[in-house]
Amino acid sequence: MTSIVERATELRRLHTDPELLQVVNVWDVVSARAVADLPGTKALATASHSIAATFGYEDGEQIPVDLMLDMVGRIARAVDVPVSADLEAGYGDAGETIRRAIGEGIVGANLEDQLKPLDEAVAAVRASVAAADAEGVPFALNARTDAFLRGRDRSLEVNVADAIERGRAFLDAGATSVFVPGIFGEDVVRQLVAGIGELKVTLIGLPGVPAPERLQELGVARVSYGPTTQRVALGALQDLATDLYLGGVLPDGIRPLN
Repeated sequence: MTSIVERATELRRLHTDPELLQVVNVWDVVSARAVADLPGTKALATASHSIAATFGYEDGEQIPVDLMLDMVGRIARAVDVPVSADLEAGYGDAGETIRRAIGEGIVGANLEDQLKPLDEAVAAVRASVAAADAEGVPFALNARTDAFLRGRDRSLEVNVADAIERGRAFLDAGATSVFVPGIFGEDVVRQLVAGIGELKVTLIGLPGVPAPERLQELGVARVSYGPTTQRVALGALQDLATDLYLGGVLPDGIRPLN
């Protein structure tokens, strides 16, 4: 396995490469290894929602930070590709949480603003960047704005403007990229890229969002998939169990991935 600085440097490079970085979200060691073994995997991202659900917690920083950091560390140590962790809003101390995540082998992170006042959100980004700098790691901070997720009662124009303002401020504070989750089409993607910067915007791939090939053409840096990957896996498990209860048998060709 390469050093943490080498993995961090590679993750930063992948965010600036003209080729769209696709990160499939994982939630434990076995899911991480299954995805990491694929030829197309260049990096991994954890999903906080999925990890919380694994341990029986609701999303939204309900899981103890020690438990979250233990799991993301196990994932980072189990694979040879860079791992970015979803660390929600930093669990009350963004800088300290980033410092501890680096100690677990994590080389990038999502940090959400929860639509807090801009000065508070920027301060959390600055604290995170400072913590990584103090550790000597070129950390890939993917600063997330919830302008769309928490701004459902606002107009589209207001959400776009807010996301751009926040994104620019996060970049000025040292973030590598700006994560703008939401379901919107090409016109909004164009506005976000124009306002925040080419190869600076990262999105979540949900139904209704342009396909990866088009996102690359539009200048998006990265796309991830959040808790949907775990939901697909759980759906497949439910479908199999239902079929077995109805008299079915295990299908041929099961891959021994664990």
